[in-house]
Amino acid sequence: MIAILLNLLIILIAIYLLGIVTNEYFIISLDQISHRLRLPHNVAGASLMAMGSSAPELAIALLTLFQKGGIHSDVGAGTIVGSAVFNILVITGMSALARPARITWNVVVRDVVVYIASIGILLLIFRDGTVTLIEALTLVAMYGVYILVLFNWNAFSHGREIGVIEMVEETLSEEHERGGYFRRISLLITRAMGLLTGDVQQHFLRGFLVSIAFIGIFSWFLVNAAVAFAEAIGVPPVLIGLTVLAGGTSVPDLMASVVVSRQGRGDMAVANAIGSNVFDILIGLGLPWALVMLLQGGSVRVGTTDLWQATEALLGTVILLFIFLTTGRVLSRREGWILLSVYAGFVLWMWVR
Repeated sequence: MIAILLNLLIILIAIYLLGIVTNEYFIISLDQISHRLRLPHNVAGASLMAMGSSAPELAIALLTLFQKGGIHSDVGAGTIVGSAVFNILVITGMSALARPARITWNVVVRDVVVYIASIGILLLIFRDGTVTLIEALTLVAMYGVYILVLFNWNAFSHGREIGVIEMVEETLSEEHERGGYFRRISLLITRAMGLLTGDVQQHFLRGFLVSIAFIGIFSWFLVNAAVAFAEAIGVPPVLIGLTVLAGGTSVPDLMASVVVSRQGRGDMAVANAIGSNVFDILIGLGLPWALVMLLQGGSVRVGTTDLWQATEALLGTVILLFIFLTTGRVLSRREGWILLSVYAGFVLWMWVR
């Protein structure tokens, strides 16, 4: 019992610290880098800012592949897939409950098409339980094509499209400034980290490197605590990745999206959830797989049962959301409750099964 409570406490603290370092340092440094590179808003949002919001999941995927010979690589893949399910069902559902969202149709259709294609490729990869270098590079290359499409899209729309991920993260930072008990704790932690990073606005490269180091350290504790917690309660570690880690690492995005929706920009919250998931699947999985095979050779083994069924469920959630978005181009509160109920059923199904 002590081991269960101790590891659960470590998981919660690690997730909390990951949220702080990601929002206060990593995303800010990436925002400065995108400004220096003069990237269009939607390109920066889909690349650097998506990397920022998905940094914990990406770090977990990398660590599980390189740690102990990749014996727990399913935890990383499960966190990515589970986070994608959480984003589609919980973030969009809670956003709709906060305020029904009118959808920017062309942007949502673009990202949904790319997202469904990426899930289809993922299902093909999971079917035999082995990831090859060609399959991993295909995911990364597909993301490169997606970025090129965004560049052309930006030129076509004359740069008028707002970067949804940057707006969501900026809104979350503004909300944090209003105070609160956890905010005071966060300030103490950020001041301590600030001794190493300096002013992130000015020393953004230093902040970028230091925040990567912190994300790696906190993710290491998180992965090991998650595996130990799973063993202590007698469940497969991948189940913890699909549910606990996936939900925990997505909480900052959830908070930001609800705030954005209350401000009448629910379409941005929906676009953020879909756009971030494109990055999660194509880069969050493809890049770690490609790196480990380029450095170590061979292929990567992934468990097929849990991941295959969770990915099938993910495809179903995207189709369900797309159907809701086509009904008057408004995501209503009733549809928000349905999405949340589906997620509750997904989690219950994964645990009971």
